[in-house]
Amino acid sequence: MNTLSRLCKHWFTTSAAGRKVFPAATLKAIETAIAEGEQLHRAEVRLIVEPALPTHMVLQHLTSRQRAVELFSHYRIWDTEENCGVLLYINLADHKVEIVADRAVGRLVSRGDWHSVCQTMTHGFARGAYHDSVVDALAQLNALLKAQMPADGGRANQLSNKPVML
Repeated sequence: MNTLSRLCKHWFTTSAAGRKVFPAATLKAIETAIAEGEQLHRAEVRLIVEPALPTHMVLQHLTSRQRAVELFSHYRIWDTEENCGVLLYINLADHKVEIVADRAVGRLVSRGDWHSVCQTMTHGFARGAYHDSVVDALAQLNALLKAQMPADGGRANQLSNKPVML
């Protein structure tokens, strides 16, 4: 995709478009799915939805992956006791889903498993099923994390479960 067409996609994908596909009820369902999943495993999950990148980032050819890594750092998802933070990043304009995992959990889950979680969302998004796709992907992610980092008793929640809408 050339820079001009990508720029147009980002200009015309507004925060209102983000709120339309991720209304309050969907955000609450996501928060609940994250909270329930974290009772099953020791990882800490954050979900960030960004309708579009700012113009200067598009002009700098920032990829969705690079942006996800930047947000992983900005929101301090790496700052967990067991190095077990996981970011699910959704960029609506680019139609991309990225997962960035901290080193401890990243070593335990295969690249193919992360890719499968992303595909659950992108395939559902292509059908317009944003709510169900994210909830299904979180169930899939929680099952992977439970298998690799099962819960070992009570612990404090280290990262907010509330999704971030940029």
